[in-house]
Amino acid sequence: MFAKDIGIDLGTANVLIHVKGQGIVLNEPSVVAIDRNTNRVLAVGEEARKMVGRTPGNIVAIRPLKDGVIADFDITESMLKYFINKLNVKGFLSKPRILICCPTNITSVEQKAIREAAEKSGGKKIYLEEEPKVAAIGAGMDIFEPSGNMVVDIGGGTTDVAVLSMGDIVTSASIKMAGDNFDNEILNYVKKQYKLLIGERTAESIKINIGTVYPDGRYEEMSIRGRDMVTGLPRTIEVNSKEIEAALKESVDVIVQAAKNVLEKTPPELSADIIDRGVILTGGGALLHGIDQLLASELKVPVLIAENPMDAVATGTGIMLENMDRIARRNFI
Repeated sequence: MFAKDIGIDLGTANVLIHVKGQGIVLNEPSVVAIDRNTNRVLAVGEEARKMVGRTPGNIVAIRPLKDGVIADFDITESMLKYFINKLNVKGFLSKPRILICCPTNITSVEQKAIREAAEKSGGKKIYLEEEPKVAAIGAGMDIFEPSGNMVVDIGGGTTDVAVLSMGDIVTSASIKMAGDNFDNEILNYVKKQYKLLIGERTAESIKINIGTVYPDGRYEEMSIRGRDMVTGLPRTIEVNSKEIEAALKESVDVIVQAAKNVLEKTPPELSADIIDRGVILTGGGALLHGIDQLLASELKVPVLIAENPMDAVATGTGIMLENMDRIARRNFI
């Protein structure tokens, strides 16, 4: 009855948990529903996500993580506690060791907050690891060789770009521009262009179903419903891929620029390796239609999407958990 080691991808949009020896056992949205009057947690994860934008005044659905870091400490702790208890990974007398991922350039205060939330939710020893490094391992890259590997991890709150060699990050950038921003851009575009108010879930659905960021990448149409800002009544409109490409252009350009900046700071020998090996895309944002083609044409290097981009970080934590004792000895953060 020993506790099992667990790896957590604590994402702005989703929390994925990998239990040593079992694989990814949990993948739920990072949402908590709370009763404002009593401060009681009513629902966590998928159940809470269904309530977003559909709750009475006293119930609020909160996303406790913003831009890859903890925005609400107590709610993050409640959420982690709920997920860890649900998995039943604690031993009879022992607590699990937890490997948790964070963006590359977070402050020591933000690191401490993540560490404390994991400890209070039932972890014995907490190890922090940088997200792009874990994503690269999860995507199948051999980052421990003396050669350059480049990864672009587009999550919900942050995009992490890193060049890795010899098991460590050589150059990196972390920007607060990712999936959530794309949803907001679509939401604002529809509001401005059609005077129609739509919710976050509708914006995300547009992004997934007809969105593209590559010129002439795809052309599809979709009917969406929302509230007319003039009459206040429900209304249905049609939007197409071309419009979404225009709405997302500025946001995506920021990610392209961050990738260019990282490449410019990379030593020439490693740049040569990246031309051979290409850039790997991970995170939910890698599934955005045309992002690989756009980056390839802008960076002038091959760009490949990881096999399961959404799971890359969680899969990477699993591989690192297998080598947990080596990590513990080196104790790198």
